Amino acid sequence: MFSCRRLGGGLVQAGGSLRLSCAASGGTFSNYAVVWFRQAPGQGREFVAGISWNGDSTYYEDSVKGRFTISRDNAKNTAYLQLSSLKPEDTAVYFCTADLRSLFTIATMISEGNYGMEYWGKGTQVTVSS
Repeated sequence: MFSCRRLGGGLVQAGGSLRLSCAASGGTFSNYAVVWFRQAPGQGREFVAGISWNGDSTYYEDSVKGRFTISRDNAKNTAYLQLSSLKPEDTAVYFCTADLRSLFTIATMISEGNYGMEYWGKGTQVTVSS
């Protein structure tokens, strides 16, 4: 149902920016909260940012606050993750996910280490060079 596309190059220098997109098909995208995760080499998956079905609520992992921005355009069935002020430690495969549960419920799940989102898009590589 969901695919994950990257707008812009996947290799960027530290301090640079990238925009990731997450395009949905086959369902009513506006019903779903969207959450981005990432997985660095040799590491487990990590929550990055989430946005409610209507875009009114967002929340971020502490290390990306003020640098990353999650947004969505339900008319285009697409969610976005703007990555700015990138650091080498942001290097990872980024995944977009979607879930019918509320963002509040998802945030609770994530705080408990439950990353069981309903739909996972294909990951996209982001590499930040120092």
